[in-house]
Amino acid sequence: MDRCNKLVDVGRRQFLRGSAIAAAGAATSVALSPSEAKAQTALARVTYPSNRLGNISDLVENEPLNIAYPDDEAPGVLLKLGKRVEGGAGPDGDIVGFSTNCPHQGFPLNYSSEARTFNCPGHYSVFDPEKGGQQVWGQATQNLPQYVLRVDDQGDIYAEGVDELLFGRLSNVL
Repeated sequence: MDRCNKLVDVGRRQFLRGSAIAAAGAATSVALSPSEAKAQTALARVTYPSNRLGNISDLVENEPLNIAYPDDEAPGVLLKLGKRVEGGAGPDGDIVGFSTNCPHQGFPLNYSSEARTFNCPGHYSVFDPEKGGQQVWGQATQNLPQYVLRVDDQGDIYAEGVDELLFGRLSNVL
């Protein structure tokens, strides 16, 4: 059997030294300023065509309004929180929208108006809409996908994108 004469014997120490150098390079590239990180996140967001989801007059504080976005196969809700939050839309900055499929395994989420959280009956993940859909408990490994919303002068609410991958999709492209 012919042996390849191009093989290099890499010892354990040389392998670890090379791994340490690669890790240091990766850590350096990850250390972005907040504005650079925000710009990179904005570039990563996939936008959809603008869809009208409802009107401010359709919303009651702390009661979800069922909608579908970006298509009929993607259930979600609009929610008027009653206090300004990051990512909130409308004149009070308190209107948010989320997918209602758990990002862990796609179970339909329930909204608890008492706790003001989205709860998964499958593996008990809990998401906080006042913190951009951040997971605060459970098995999920990503936050709840939040819609990018815009409200026009007549109070119509439009969704124009999603900030996380919707469950069951390989990409957020229609």
